[in-house]
Amino acid sequence: MSLHLHNSLTRRAEPFVPADPSRPTMYLCGPTVYNYVHIGNARGPVVFGVLADLLRRRYGTLAYARNITDVDDKINAAAQQQGVPISAITGRFAAAYREDMAALGVAPPDLEPEATGHIVEIIAMIERLLASGHAYAAEGHVLFAVASFDGYGKLSRRDPEDMLAGARVEVAPYKRDPGDFVLWKPSTDDLPGWDSPWGRGRPGWHIECSAMAAAHLGETIDIHAGGVDLQFPHHENEIAQSECAHGGRPFARWWLHNGMLNFGGAKMSKSLGNIEKVHDLVRAHPPEALRYALLSAHYRQPLDWSDALIEQSVRTLDRLYGTLRDVDALLPAGIVATAAIPLAVEAALDDDLNTPAALAELAAIATTARTLRGAIASGEVSGDGPATALATLASSLRAGGRALGLLQQSPGAWFSRGAGTGDDDRIQALVDERAAAKQARDFARADAIRQQLADEGVLLEDTPAGVRWRRA
Repeated sequence: MSLHLHNSLTRRAEPFVPADPSRPTMYLCGPTVYNYVHIGNARGPVVFGVLADLLRRRYGTLAYARNITDVDDKINAAAQQQGVPISAITGRFAAAYREDMAALGVAPPDLEPEATGHIVEIIAMIERLLASGHAYAAEGHVLFAVASFDGYGKLSRRDPEDMLAGARVEVAPYKRDPGDFVLWKPSTDDLPGWDSPWGRGRPGWHIECSAMAAAHLGETIDIHAGGVDLQFPHHENEIAQSECAHGGRPFARWWLHNGMLNFGGAKMSKSLGNIEKVHDLVRAHPPEALRYALLSAHYRQPLDWSDALIEQSVRTLDRLYGTLRDVDALLPAGIVATAAIPLAVEAALDDDLNTPAALAELAAIATTARTLRGAIASGEVSGDGPATALATLASSLRAGGRALGLLQQSPGAWFSRGAGTGDDDRIQALVDERAAAKQARDFARADAIRQQLADEGVLLEDTPAGVRWRRA
């Protein structure tokens, strides 16, 4: 099966074929670095990182860009509040973003352009838009004339009145039309700015991505990805200014949009205050479990984020790593097997990055491995043949996990995570919860807690003084 991706522009899944198979191109909208990002901001880098790996396997190469927005009014406000230059804010939080993404198993992109490093390209693109009549200068601003582009709205499928009603549109006397958006705006002396033909100023948000994508990936790119919340106005505006600046050539052939994370019954967002920062989560939970949770729903669907989802992801990984640990312990030293990524896992990813189906395939492999291990351990089967088959299953499980960025640490490393006082408190809380469950005659819950602790290498001992625990 060939790779099929759902194209937001055409509203259907289409077989993906890059314009140049020797250099597929992909652009993902990156963070505005004025604070720590929340877990919803991590969904795109995690999911589209899986796609990047898949494309490299298929084509042997990929030009993958994920930008850094390092000039923005929110950055300016943070810098003014703290009395520091914007570089102090952007440098700190760009580094924190990279650290947090690495903790989630997100590999760095091939290219990480920063907006402030592309002012020359931004000004040149604006000049082309002015020369072709798609933009106009007014009171130190340069604005894109939405009415000049017949294709405006083709991505979001909204008519102009609906788009205005659904967007936070700045009403300004220098605009010809309320929907026109800023390409360049003036900067006062207390704000960062650059010299331009229209005076000292700074770029608008939308033009930054268009200029960076063109500078590094070309005028037409294969895939542009980002959150569905960016579809309008950001991506709609990118299309308009890019296609008008490049003589009508398509900006992106595929548009991919990931769904939002919901938390506490509403979309996770800084404005609502219902966010969980990646920086905090990766210190409170196993980062691999957070990654598993982000992959547990199809990327185009909303995902309900909760402590229960994280706990379930930890338990699932406990079971998968427990399978690998038990298989490794049983196999003779001379039995070695190497397996490729299972075809069923690849087929699931080929189906518009169906990560839930791919995770289900990993669970099925683990189930088969546990069954065969039990048969070998009980003496039901014996010999090199079953042992080699078991080793191949374990290798397949690791290879399938690799396609999703999972199961790449040793079982010992997984189960020894967080050993220390904080982890001791967590284990004791589980022991206490198990005791309470037994007293309430909830034996299923008590057994589940015992198994969870056993999977973590924690042994329980009944003594006259009560239950004690120790690490195996």
